[in-house]
Amino acid sequence: MAKPVQKIVILTGAGISAESGIRTFRASDGLWEDHRIEDVATPEGFEADPELVHEFYNMRRAASSAAQPNAAHIALARLAADPRYEVLIVTQNVDDLHERGGSQNVIHMHGSLYGALCHACGARWPAPEVMQASTPCPECGQRATRPDIVWFGEMPYRMDEIWTALRAADLFVSIGTSGNVYPAAGFVQDASRAGVATLELNLDPSSGTSRFDESRHGPATELVPDWVDKLLA
Repeated sequence: MAKPVQKIVILTGAGISAESGIRTFRASDGLWEDHRIEDVATPEGFEADPELVHEFYNMRRAASSAAQPNAAHIALARLAADPRYEVLIVTQNVDDLHERGGSQNVIHMHGSLYGALCHACGARWPAPEVMQASTPCPECGQRATRPDIVWFGEMPYRMDEIWTALRAADLFVSIGTSGNVYPAAGFVQDASRAGVATLELNLDPSSGTSRFDESRHGPATELVPDWVDKLLA
């Protein structure tokens, strides 16, 4: 008799893309790509200087497009392709390296560099390589274009779907995330309360390491392929 399909929810953060050359969220000096977080990652910052915000995300989009998926991204795609596993990747990252690495079932809870959002009517469309605040919305015509990115003070996307999948999983894995940003930082506790096994794969112990059933520490490009190889063996 065939074993039932194992459901795995995987949360990924900046650490999985760092080895592809994409800088992590913020440095110890509180700056993000040499900008104050408040200036480029809040609705207030966008309202104050939309051109600066667009310039910032245009640069990030270019950097993301130049980066290549690494061994960790590719390993997760191999896992998802195995019929013994049902894999959902929930990423805090706004790059497209999971998709280019071969993964198909991906939720971008913080949005994507490759999406445009109308600040006026809420319409969404694929982002061009370079966006400006003056770019008109294809739906309403208003010049209110912004990146489709979840900023501080805004609600992450598809949370109900994520919580439902998390509580129905057999295994929750956190990869390359600090465990400091909610609501994602609370996923391990919610999974544990639902009786879901939990695993952390991170360069260093996160702030929530003690909440996981098991933690392994080292580069994602080493830990993730090794973990996947063992599952597929």
